[in-house]
Amino acid sequence: MTDHHAAVDAMVAALHPGFGSDPGVQTRDVVLVAGPWLAGSSSLAAALRTRLPDRVFVDAATLGEHDAPAAVIFVASAVAPLTGSDCALLDTAAVGTDLVIGAVSKIDVHRDWPVVLAADREAVAAHDPRYADMTWVGVAAAPRRSEPQLDELVDALELGLAHRQLARRNRLRLWQSRLRHAVRGYENGGLGSEARMTALRQERSEVVRRHRLAKSERTISLRSRIAQARVQLAYFARSRCASVRGELAEDAATLVRRRIPAFEEYVARRVDDVLAEVHEGVSEQLADLAAEFGLTVPADEPPPEPPPLTRPPLTGDHLETRLMMLLGAVLGVGVALTLSRLFADMARAYTVAGVASGGAAGLTVAVWVFGLRRTLRDRAVLDRWMADVVSELRPALEQHVTTSVLHAESALMTEQARRHDAESATAADRVGRIDDQLREHAAAAAAAAAGRERELPSLQRALEAVNRELNRSCE
Repeated sequence: MTDHHAAVDAMVAALHPGFGSDPGVQTRDVVLVAGPWLAGSSSLAAALRTRLPDRVFVDAATLGEHDAPAAVIFVASAVAPLTGSDCALLDTAAVGTDLVIGAVSKIDVHRDWPVVLAADREAVAAHDPRYADMTWVGVAAAPRRSEPQLDELVDALELGLAHRQLARRNRLRLWQSRLRHAVRGYENGGLGSEARMTALRQERSEVVRRHRLAKSERTISLRSRIAQARVQLAYFARSRCASVRGELAEDAATLVRRRIPAFEEYVARRVDDVLAEVHEGVSEQLADLAAEFGLTVPADEPPPEPPPLTRPPLTGDHLETRLMMLLGAVLGVGVALTLSRLFADMARAYTVAGVASGGAAGLTVAVWVFGLRRTLRDRAVLDRWMADVVSELRPALEQHVTTSVLHAESALMTEQARRHDAESATAADRVGRIDDQLREHAAAAAAAAAGRERELPSLQRALEAVNRELNRSCE
C-alpha cells in the first residue's frame, strides 16, 4: 500500500470509523478498455498492446470483482452518440478509477465523427459532473487503407498515467464510490421500504377484492346458467311434445281401420321415446353445465313415468251409425234411380239391365259412403285421443325438467359454496402472510431509520471530505 493510499484511508476512517481503513477494492497497474457492443473495444485494445507493449490492456471480463484499473479507456462508436445505458456502462467501468479517457472509434469510416464526439462529451457530462473534464479523442484502431490513428490517445494516456496525483485520485475515487453507495442506500432505504409496504398493502387489497369479485362472479354466473338451462330444457320438452304431436297427426291422417291396433302400440312407443330423449337431454345439459364450472356432475333423477294410455273411443253411438247408414242409403238410392232413368231413356230394352246396374251402383255408393264416413270419424277420434295423450305427456316432462334442474341447482350450489369456503381460507392465509410481511417491514423501517440517523451524518462528512480532496488535487 502506498503512502497516498494510507493517507486517504486514514482520513476516511477518522471521519467514519464504521468503514474501517480498506475500501475493499485494490487498484491494479492495468488499463481497462471497455465500451458498448460493436464499438470496437477489442480492436482498440489489440492495437494498443502493439503500440505500448510495456502497458497491460485488459477487458472487463479479465478484471476480478475486487480489482480496479489504473486507467479506463471508454470506446464509443462514431456511428451514433452514446445512450443512457452506455453511460451506465461507463459508470460501471470507472467506479474506482479517476483517469477516464473517451475514444470515438472508426473515424476512418465515419467522416462526421467530430459531431458524435461532441454529443458524447455533452451526454456523459450531463450524466455525471465528474465526466465534465473527461478527455475525448478520435481513433482508428484497424483502418483498411492506412495506419492506425492512435497518437492522440497514446499521448493522453501516457500523460494521465504519469500524473503524480493519479494514485491518490484513484484511491479517492474508490472511496467516493463506496461512500456514495452507502449514502444512497441510507437515503433510499426508507423510500424502498415505504414503496414495498405500499405495494404489500395494494397486494392485500387486491387479494381481498379478487376473492370477493371471483365469488360473486361465479355465483351469479352459475345461477344465470342454471336459469338458462331451465328455460332451454323446458322449451326442449315442449318442442318435443309439439313435434311428436305433428308426427302422429300425419301418421293418423293416412291410417286405415285395420291398422288402428298397431297404431295404438306405435303411439305408446313414441311416448316412451320422447320421455327417454328429454331425460337424456336434461342429463347431458346439466353434465355440461357442471363441467363448465369444474363441478361434480349431479346424480341423475329417475326417468319420468309415462302417462297412462287409455284406448281411443272408436265405437260410435247408435244414432251416429244410423245417420251414416241413412245418408249412404239416400245417396245409393239417388245413384240407382239416376242410372235406371239413364238406361230407360236410351232404350226400352235396357230398362231391366238399367235397374239392375243402378241398384248395384247405388249399393256400392252406399257402402263406400258409409265406410268413408266411418274412417273419417275414426281418424278424428284418434286425433283427439293423441291430443289428450300429448297434453298428459307435456306436464310430466315439464315436471321432470323442473325437478332435475332444482336437484342439480342444489347440488352444484352446495359444492360451489364448499369451494368458496376453501378459497376464503386460502385468501385469508395469503392476507395473513402479507400482514406478517407488513409488520416485518415496519420493524425494519424503524431500525433503518435509527441506523440512518446514526450513520448518515458521518458518511456525508466523509464523502464531502473525499470530494474536497478530489477537487483540490485537480488544482
